[in-house]
Amino acid sequence: MKMPASGSTQAPITNRPLDMLATDTAAVRAIAQAAVSVELFTIPLYMATMYSIYGTHQINSKGVRYYEGRQWPGMSTTAKPESKEQKAFNIIFSVFIQEMLHLQMASNIATAIGAAPCFTGTELQNLQHGWTCYGPDLSMIPHIVDLKDTSGYSQVRVNLEELNANQCELFCAIEQPEEQAREQLRAFDKIDHSKYFPQVPLAGWTPEKHVQDLPLFGTIGYMYECYAAYISIEYTDGETLWQKLFVNDSVQQDMFNTTVKGHEKAEFPRFDTCFGPQDQDGGLTTSFNKAIDMMAAITDQGEGSDSAIKRYRRSAAAMLMAVQPDYREDDAALKVDYPSYTNDGKDAESRDAAARHDSAKYDHYERFEQVRAMLPVMTWAQWHAQGNSWSAALLTNERYNPATAPQNIPGPDDVAGALNRLKDNHDTLNMLSTVANGAIYGITSVLDTYWQDQSTAFPYPSMVGAGDRMALCWAVLGQAPDLATGVPVRDKDVLYHACQGMHLEGEAEATCAALAVYHTCRGSNGCHAQGGCGFAQLDTGGGQCGGSAAGCGAAASSCGHSAKVTKVAGNLCGAPKPTPPVPADEVYSAPSDNKCASFGGCAVPISASQLFPNATPGTMTLYNFGPAPDHKAKSLGETLSFALGDSVYDKAWEAYGKVMAARGATPGPKPAPTDLRMALPPST
Repeated sequence: MKMPASGSTQAPITNRPLDMLATDTAAVRAIAQAAVSVELFTIPLYMATMYSIYGTHQINSKGVRYYEGRQWPGMSTTAKPESKEQKAFNIIFSVFIQEMLHLQMASNIATAIGAAPCFTGTELQNLQHGWTCYGPDLSMIPHIVDLKDTSGYSQVRVNLEELNANQCELFCAIEQPEEQAREQLRAFDKIDHSKYFPQVPLAGWTPEKHVQDLPLFGTIGYMYECYAAYISIEYTDGETLWQKLFVNDSVQQDMFNTTVKGHEKAEFPRFDTCFGPQDQDGGLTTSFNKAIDMMAAITDQGEGSDSAIKRYRRSAAAMLMAVQPDYREDDAALKVDYPSYTNDGKDAESRDAAARHDSAKYDHYERFEQVRAMLPVMTWAQWHAQGNSWSAALLTNERYNPATAPQNIPGPDDVAGALNRLKDNHDTLNMLSTVANGAIYGITSVLDTYWQDQSTAFPYPSMVGAGDRMALCWAVLGQAPDLATGVPVRDKDVLYHACQGMHLEGEAEATCAALAVYHTCRGSNGCHAQGGCGFAQLDTGGGQCGGSAAGCGAAASSCGHSAKVTKVAGNLCGAPKPTPPVPADEVYSAPSDNKCASFGGCAVPISASQLFPNATPGTMTLYNFGPAPDHKAKSLGETLSFALGDSVYDKAWEAYGKVMAARGATPGPKPAPTDLRMALPPST
């Protein structure tokens, strides 16, 4: 079958025999998973290149100034970018955030048709959760195109690299408009005209086929056009595939348009990013058109055209309110939702709002063309190649005053020394790769349940933590982490420790936390006695450390399966749920001493610079843990106090000592922090 002419759309399918329903269901759910996988594929890729850009950042909080004058490794967004490095970072950041929006919407559409999206499958990762889709010899954009088949991108590597010409070409290839892609593949089409731009219904598809059996779509936009064509199929009984598959009360999650404490305004107020109770009709009006609008938003933001998708919109008398949705972020909302602060804790112009709003009128392809025009941009790879090394001057700014700086965290000279020693250690790449990939797995493993159980909290701190760890690898070594490095498997019989030296079982050592339990969010914290970065959690469970979003429904199924899904109960131990403001006399869970999942804070191992941000002094309760495999928590009947500016590691060590005493053991001396703990920035 020859490729349709550029810009053509697929003919509507009507009077489809009902005996093809199972085949069509398998096909559309495979495309649903492919859409999730493609969006997921872009996120580590864009993040890795973004953090390759040379620069440092501040860590500031409202009303808090104990990190005043300090700089930390890794570039961040800038409210008024001046250098090429700042401008390039802002642009890539704006795309990176929208890709997370696309991932959310693709996942919400998937659950709406009874498909449970999977984020840890073998399309992109191996069984050890190492990413197999990136490498210097790879040329495949999953489900879309083999770049070796193109006339303009045949030499481009699908790899994690610094911001260079290859990455700009790769990013443009990912986001390229359909007309350009068809021209790029025109020569190849003469050889094999059935490999790209398939027609719906897919030729040769059967109910037994899965996502790995899909053809290549040529562009992301065309994949969504095929998606729209499938849900538009009308059968002999007059119903569409969307009507037959639509799941009332499906799990719908929203991190962008939800309005909760800490996220007061919808970021995209002119279109919906999930389905809600008003869509529970399964008909041709609100729910179907909302799915089309979500797909149109994805293609408009990405390649700059939504027309092919929006042709599938169905009109009805009830839809005469149809105001064309605006797919840009709302600047006022961004400024409220993402505030920034000065070194001394005062309000400042929102950095993230500026980065995202300044690029909002450009599609992703145009944004990457802008970055390409900026090359060369200084990267950490170039900085290290020039023979540079870390110094205190790079880690401070004009507001740093050693006389007033906190004395319970490493100084800038200490951090610089740790960064330089890490560079000289031949084990650092493997360690930092495992740390970075473990942080990413902390996200994907939670996402597998996030769209199955409505009560699951989004692992937002993991996104921040993963960025910190990826940035640290670039800043220390001048190269990206090797995400093909797998995540060590946990032994269910082992009581892992949260941080350096805090072994509750066996002989105490000064080593840092086991790599198997490195994580950056309590949501991915599945074992007892795993650490906390200082976001003190309520001992009753349910506290929110990084923000939580309310969903639009409730349903679940297992990863990798496609079936109608049903409601499930919340987690039995510390199910994340919104809570009212915490009274001053509330009791918290101690870092390294949390009794089960969701009681820890963020970031294992604990940064040596992590200080408690809680302005109100509090009390922590302590627990001992029973034998394997349950390690059941039992209260010691003792508490610890903590206050603003206390060292999180020191409090963790104090808790550890009391627990060890209850176990009839004596801990050794508190170890000096490892280079990794000194190099890691604190979380706020």
